[in-house]
Amino acid sequence: MAAGSGEPNPRSRPAVLSDVAALAGVSAMTVSRVLNAPDRVRAETRARVLAAVRELDYWPNTAARQLVTGRSGVLGVVSIDTTLYGPASTLYCIEQTARLSGYAVSIASLSALSRRSIEEAVHRLRSQSVDGVIIVAPHESAGDGLRHLPPDLPVVAVDAGEDIPVPVATVDQRAGAARATRHLLSLGHETVWHLGGPADWIDASGRIEGWRGVLEAEGRAVPEPLRGDWSPRSGYQLGRRLAEDPSVTAVFVANDQMALGFLRALREAGRRVPEDVSVVGFDDIPEAAYYWPPLTTVRQDFREVGRLAFHLLLDRMAGEERESRRMVEPDLVVRESTGGPRSPAR
Repeated sequence: MAAGSGEPNPRSRPAVLSDVAALAGVSAMTVSRVLNAPDRVRAETRARVLAAVRELDYWPNTAARQLVTGRSGVLGVVSIDTTLYGPASTLYCIEQTARLSGYAVSIASLSALSRRSIEEAVHRLRSQSVDGVIIVAPHESAGDGLRHLPPDLPVVAVDAGEDIPVPVATVDQRAGAARATRHLLSLGHETVWHLGGPADWIDASGRIEGWRGVLEAEGRAVPEPLRGDWSPRSGYQLGRRLAEDPSVTAVFVANDQMALGFLRALREAGRRVPEDVSVVGFDDIPEAAYYWPPLTTVRQDFREVGRLAFHLLLDRMAGEERESRRMVEPDLVVRESTGGPRSPAR
């Protein structure tokens, strides 16, 4: 009882599973299913139970759960240590999806993705008794590590290359680049230049392939792509070269940060956007709508990638052995940085 109030103190003891069941209006067995096998419970019931969990600040006894179910309720995530928008957003969405489904998440951040670093990270996570691991692997160099994982460990990869022996969730980078390129051609530009990302990044390679494929299919000239490092500085430095060429009227940039640097290079060169040069980025970072001019870009659905990766891992944990590659379609967001050329190219 609270001193002098006669009221029960709701914090007098930690909440237990039966408290959650009573507040949610379900059985203790249903609460257990939500926390241990959420896909087996209707969405409405699952939402009610998770709301009760949050309201009561209920924390499952993981040691007891592991004894009963053979699972810890903890998932491991291996990711490159980066502040880049794409990988950071992917990691956040995976973590949020898992937590909303009652799983704790242990993250291993790596400075580089190699076979040795991935094996060491997976070993550390296994020592924490994780139920499965999601590996965010946007570098070509991660491929070897993904081909030498423990066969008894459920693993899913995100943004990994092809010919990987585990399920993969990823955005269709080729489709996004193709949409950007077709948009620029549809406005009347004779061809499209490309500021690409680093050679070891799978996303950068996919975007180059999508851009080149459209130009070749349309019988257009394919300019030599320039490669940056995803930063605004590299977009600016490479963009100064393109800004000096009057024949350049349309540019697809491999991410929005490089597009920001390119827009500055164009402004310094006296080239107007979109009157002289049209620009399309990739990612749709929150700031893209506030560039000047607001940036036409390709939006990636990182939330859906996180959801797919999580459910692929649940399937793997349930014994599903099939290999699969699930693709999320990106969307083109048309703003004010694209338009038709001032006059037909000669």
